[in-house]
Amino acid sequence: MHNTQTLKSDPYVKDTPSLIASDKVDGTAVYGSDDGRIGSIKRIILEKRGGRVAYAVLSFGGFLGIGDDYYPLPWEKLTYDERLDGYRIDLTKEQIEKAPRLRETDHDWYRDNGREVYDYYGVSPYWI
Repeated sequence: MHNTQTLKSDPYVKDTPSLIASDKVDGTAVYGSDDGRIGSIKRIILEKRGGRVAYAVLSFGGFLGIGDDYYPLPWEKLTYDERLDGYRIDLTKEQIEKAPRLRETDHDWYRDNGREVYDYYGVSPYWI
């Protein structure tokens, strides 16, 4: 009889210099081009079949999470800044406030407005 040990895998994957677990992205601060804190990442939206990151949803504007506005950002617009321990975007809060925002009542929002988001930020869409 062989003596086999069952190795338990750790679902809490450790970060590396180039990789980060999705649960650690949620809540990470986002800073604008003026170094001002804009808000934080609420969630990451992934493409189901290809696995590419479609959007990072930025949350800000409310009080203690109540009444926040949600803005889908193309992932390519965010750069991780170790000094700030957060993401940086090359825009100001005022510029993002003029961007397309999510609406809770529109269930087809991403399908209908995806191109508008990418056009606003001047980035090629993830599906191209």
